[in-house]
Amino acid sequence: MRTTITLDDDLYREVKVQAARDGRTVGQIIEDALRARPGEAAEAAAIEPLPVYGGSGVLPGVDLGDNAALRDRMDAGESLDALR
Repeated sequence: MRTTITLDDDLYREVKVQAARDGRTVGQIIEDALRARPGEAAEAAAIEPLPVYGGSGVLPGVDLGDNAALRDRMDAGESLDALR
């Protein structure tokens, strides 16, 4: 199938150089890149989840929905032990 796409000029030059170096067409390079995308999604899904540690939750009076108050509390200069 033929289609028209718009590419950044610098990106197109890079792809054109790669195609010439590999003895392939620009279309083949773009086609291979598009086919590789689903594989990247599968790799991203394979990343192990971050560990979750149990605890008592947030400190009394801390509202995680209030960014300004949370920032102020974090910048208050209290030692980490005092916040635990």
